[in-house]
Amino acid sequence: MSYACYDCIIIGGGAAGLTAAVTAAELGKKTLLLERNNSLGKKLLITGKGRCNLTNNCGLDEFTENVPTNSRFLYSAYSNFSSRDCMDFFEELGVPLKTERGNRVFPVSDKSADIVFSLENACRARGVTIKNNVKVSSLIIEGGQVKGVNCVSGTSFYAESVLVATGGKSYPKTGSDGDGYKFAKAAGHTIKKLRPSLVPFVAEESYCAVLEGLSLKNVNLKIFDAKLGKSIFSEQGEMLFTRFGISGPLVLSASAHISDMERGRYKAFIDLKPALDEKALNERILRDFAEIPNRLFSNSLSKLLPNKLIQTVVQLSGVAGDKPVHSVTKPERAALVSLLKAFPVTIRDFRPFSEAVITSGGVDVAEISPKTMESKLVKSLYFAGEVLDLDGYTGGFNLQIAFCTAVCAANNM
Repeated sequence: MSYACYDCIIIGGGAAGLTAAVTAAELGKKTLLLERNNSLGKKLLITGKGRCNLTNNCGLDEFTENVPTNSRFLYSAYSNFSSRDCMDFFEELGVPLKTERGNRVFPVSDKSADIVFSLENACRARGVTIKNNVKVSSLIIEGGQVKGVNCVSGTSFYAESVLVATGGKSYPKTGSDGDGYKFAKAAGHTIKKLRPSLVPFVAEESYCAVLEGLSLKNVNLKIFDAKLGKSIFSEQGEMLFTRFGISGPLVLSASAHISDMERGRYKAFIDLKPALDEKALNERILRDFAEIPNRLFSNSLSKLLPNKLIQTVVQLSGVAGDKPVHSVTKPERAALVSLLKAFPVTIRDFRPFSEAVITSGGVDVAEISPKTMESKLVKSLYFAGEVLDLDGYTGGFNLQIAFCTAVCAANNM
């Protein structure tokens, strides 16, 4: 069973697919959008904890600094659809926006559903044919050119061009199960190693489970790479302990800096008191001890640390918990200071793709035209969004990648 030819077929009704569909239809192209789920934008609905941090209000230089993988590939796409253009695009679709700390852009309503609805409504208003519950099984490629798609149902759709905007492997319950990589590989493309990114860490230490639920604010997280013999990440912000390790904004950002996870290679150090150097912290501890000279060490840190952290710090410090603080020696105090300035967590692994915000790796961008998003291997085949080997840090950069590559592809299909 087959259908009449379209100008373009877009596989995937997420951030990239919806944006591409709106753009293509505005250009007068007869557009078919195929989505495997029963509704559009499932992953988009949960981004930013349901608020949708849709871009970052910054310029090209800052944008590329926040895209650690293949940022140069995005120069043309971003220049033609910048963060400012993205904001204008959504406000023209009727979604008022606001810029918050870190130049993060959100809908004024704080509802990601407003972004999804605006894109879906724009598609329908521009005549895009939307088919839900349609799972593509393969691309139709003849003579080095894509001709359409085959579906699991046995139906085939034909078009002059096809855009793969299927997302990555993160949050597979939203439909991102890696199909796009299968399509790309069948077309001859190289798939760069896939790994979860912007994802929590699994830790070796059992005390992380003891500290589960403890949130730390205004701490500095440093990641040390033993293989390289240097720190690869250092940033101040918020994080938390979980039953399996560590998570939170700092940890998610740090995960983007680890490309090859090897057990024992990476160690996290948490500076619990970044505002104080070691000398100032030592003086602070001396003052606290002077106020309670006869109190046991295990009960002496309530002014310095969250209650949930105290017993773990006491155990790791090497100082006997039943020792009066007036008896704590200078070397013992120095060890305590060192611990507070570099609380250790040994990283064993990433948490799974199901907990990752994005997928790192994907279709090799060396095989994609940066000016059009067209495959260099198969004529009229395009790629956009997370399926490509592009990923950024938290802060709206990944959705901006999806939007600008989608617009670039749609303009050239």
